[in-house]
Amino acid sequence: MAIRTSLALSILLLCSPAIAQQTQDHDLTELKQQLELLKQQVAILEQKLQAPSKQQVKTIKVLSLDSDDTSSASQLAEIEQIIAEHGAADQNNTLIIQTVAADTPEPESTDGINLGGAIRTNYSHTSYSDGNKNRGGDFAFDIFRLNLNGSVGDVTLNAEIRFFDYMTAVKSAYVGYGFSDNWQVLAGITQVPFGNWPYNSHNYFFSSNYYLGLEDDYDLGIMFKRAIADNWQLDLGFFKNDELGGVDGYVGSRSDRYSYDIVGSRLPADGIYDDPAQPLGEYNTFSGRFGYHFSHNDINTEVGVSGLAGGLHDGTRRAGDYYAWAAHLNSTYDRWNLQLQYTQYKYQVDNSNSIAVGAYAFYDSIAAEATSATANIAYSLPLAWGPVSGIQFYNDFSLIYDKSDNTANTMMNVTGFSVAAGGLFTYFDLVHARNQPFVGGSMAGDDSETERRFNINIGYYF
Repeated sequence: MAIRTSLALSILLLCSPAIAQQTQDHDLTELKQQLELLKQQVAILEQKLQAPSKQQVKTIKVLSLDSDDTSSASQLAEIEQIIAEHGAADQNNTLIIQTVAADTPEPESTDGINLGGAIRTNYSHTSYSDGNKNRGGDFAFDIFRLNLNGSVGDVTLNAEIRFFDYMTAVKSAYVGYGFSDNWQVLAGITQVPFGNWPYNSHNYFFSSNYYLGLEDDYDLGIMFKRAIADNWQLDLGFFKNDELGGVDGYVGSRSDRYSYDIVGSRLPADGIYDDPAQPLGEYNTFSGRFGYHFSHNDINTEVGVSGLAGGLHDGTRRAGDYYAWAAHLNSTYDRWNLQLQYTQYKYQVDNSNSIAVGAYAFYDSIAAEATSATANIAYSLPLAWGPVSGIQFYNDFSLIYDKSDNTANTMMNVTGFSVAAGGLFTYFDLVHARNQPFVGGSMAGDDSETERRFNINIGYYF
């Protein structure tokens, strides 16, 4: 498929020490003057180019020109070469790199819809299945997915559909329009703005918040997004109902979905995994996320707060309310990344301390009220080893506690690494968890034993 020219804001790296020799000072002064001229060209290019998707952005090393350290002649030559081949500078003399796919001609028009996707397979070896252990683990098909993204005129499109052995699910499907330099409106099945964005995790299993519907959740509605400007950004959304049409949506099963949503309240006779006897659905939900960005030395940080609130409907009348809020931090230093998040949520439903949720053709139960804490750290290592271009090592920790149904805490710790190699992207995860879905438990479980799952997910992305 066609790969478009993209502009990417790159990672800031300090040059080695400020220039000591007079000739180098002269070279740097001339270089800064050239950068000012190139800045004007970049401003024109930015107006013509579409914002790239996450998979289209390529990172190139960038050297800051505002260093108090001594730069060698070779470093100056490297900066000049980067400028000549790729980019320009912004008002802070930071290089902005323009990446162009090799051997790809410049399209005459930016209009068009690109088709992409992925095929993934999965290997797992678990402590909670005797059969799995006796077989030495199981290797199985995971998903085939298709992605559409692009634009016609000033209107953009983004959609993703996933095909599993046991269900088909639309993850996202929305159109977007930028009505000012900083603001964009999205309408359709979009990600609910909440918490660390876009993910509060680095591993294949996300954090435990995902299984509460509080990470990478998609619903049907409209969202207004403010790009980062003056160090802050804002996302505001109104979601009419979940992605399957709410409590009485015309679907075969309300659990056939990608992201977790409430599907009912648990009655005393219900089992943890039962189809709920009392259906419920989210509706008229307002969500907002504010993030403030700042830098100190080499540390780039976002701190923010999120909140959402909406109603619960039983198909006939309003049956309750729900809300959640979070404080979050996402900080990067050199190759290190730190994510912290504190979250509280509450479903207010008469005579029920337990709520039914659904996803992946599977029903589960969660406490009607609980608190969550997550702490994640990762280290990214760029490589040039055959097709391998990078490895990220990580440890992600989640804890769900203070549950209103008085069940035991949910804990999950994932230690692992991901490998990027051409079109392949692979997760290697060692998971230890208690009362965690897909690791031998349930959010409404009451087990004190820690289970283990070793998982390899191999995906080819095109």
